[in-house]
Amino acid sequence: MKKILINDSPWQTRVAITRDDELQNIYFWSHTTENLERSFYKGVITKILPGIQTAFVDIGQERAGFLHISEIDRELAIHRMANTGQLEDLEDEDHPKPEPTRQHLDISKILKEGENILVQVSKEPVNEKGAKLSTCFTLPGRFLVLMPNIPRIGISKKIESREERQRLKDLLAEHLPEGMGAIIRTTSEGQGSREILQDLTYLLSTWSVITKKFKEAAPREKIYEDIDLSLQAIRDHLDNDVELVICDNQDTQTRIYKFVKTIAPEQAQKVRYYEGPPSLFEKFNIESQIEQALQKKVTLKSGGSIVIETTEAMTVIDVNTGRYIGQNSLEDTILKINLEAAEEVTRQLRLRNIGGLIVIDFIDMTSSGNRQKLYRIFEKSLKERDKFQSVVLKVSEFGLVQMTRKRSGKTLIQQLTDNCPTCHGMGFIKSLPNESFTVLRKLRHELETKKTTGNISLAVHPSVFNYITNAEYNSILYLEKNYRCKITLISREQCAPGTYKLEQPW
Repeated sequence: MKKILINDSPWQTRVAITRDDELQNIYFWSHTTENLERSFYKGVITKILPGIQTAFVDIGQERAGFLHISEIDRELAIHRMANTGQLEDLEDEDHPKPEPTRQHLDISKILKEGENILVQVSKEPVNEKGAKLSTCFTLPGRFLVLMPNIPRIGISKKIESREERQRLKDLLAEHLPEGMGAIIRTTSEGQGSREILQDLTYLLSTWSVITKKFKEAAPREKIYEDIDLSLQAIRDHLDNDVELVICDNQDTQTRIYKFVKTIAPEQAQKVRYYEGPPSLFEKFNIESQIEQALQKKVTLKSGGSIVIETTEAMTVIDVNTGRYIGQNSLEDTILKINLEAAEEVTRQLRLRNIGGLIVIDFIDMTSSGNRQKLYRIFEKSLKERDKFQSVVLKVSEFGLVQMTRKRSGKTLIQQLTDNCPTCHGMGFIKSLPNESFTVLRKLRHELETKKTTGNISLAVHPSVFNYITNAEYNSILYLEKNYRCKITLISREQCAPGTYKLEQPW
């Protein structure tokens, strides 16, 4: 069974989703940080770059957001291009009314610099990149995701019953306003028409508020933002599998109870208040599980392990047997570890919020049947346990699985850590001998170029001081002899390894 645990303090809100007391998802929100994702803005187009089919839009943030041609809804694009006459330019005798494709669309004919435009943030700013923007709007509810300007009805692949899929599609087709669409979420399965239509009514009223505010808002103004983190978690994760929703703040508990009473009154009795000690996250072992999720190595219950390494281009996951030796044949042992690793990889991808290109190096198996079994179970695990879309290729002869997973916001590592000021994110530092040799080389270069003589006081890091005085003092004597100077080493904590400071001017 699942639990939703909400730790709310004056400085931060944290929401943990657990299954059988094992952490599955963790979300953070600092009360001083503005949440941009899913927010709507009255943006101002500042620059259009036809070469890369992208417009930069000022939404009042430090960096302008970027809007790519693929994120402009089709109806807007066709309407704007028709007004400019570009669609007529594509006509000929054989194709009098062409159906424009992405290759035909030209962003400079759709948008104009200086104009105001309604945009939604689809992805938070990352590093030096501004927010990713879209005019393909989405408004998530408990059972539906409304698409107010995309006239298409989609449905979750996890709803497998053909009759249920058709029932839900027919219900939406009958009640959606013309020109609008929706995605039917997994939680809709088995729900009555009344509950689903209530969700639709709420989303339509929200869209009406957004369109009204756009007309009245000032340029660069935020028009609408999603509900806060704790309510988002309830909306997205509360289902019949949830056993309890536990809050450690009484005001938050009251607010969530009222919210659940509105959207899912049959679930309201699950909302509870927890008063420590110990703290809520300590009681359910969440703090230690968060720390484990920051480590590269994850130990499997069988004794095997997986190692997760993330680079700029992709994430690589390596599966190892560890101390597990099995009881039967080698092939059975390897299969058991690979199957356990597949389940754990699914959990780690969600927990660490890893997206993009992912390569998993499972342990090699000689049996093609076992490779197919591993592929089926891994794909099923992703489908049942992970809400983000992923594409998985079959296991290669080398035991490699290539997959992609939709990116969404920052990874857990990006949210909770900064680059090390010593290694600058490389994950290692230079050896002590190498740092010491670097100092000696720099000193020699100074002596050669400055042509100095006399007394020189050289401040270095204590570890470098100890290494040079114990192992490389002959090198100091060599420099003194060849450059006719007297060198005095000084141990100084403030000096970084590999650097030095001259205590007197040349």
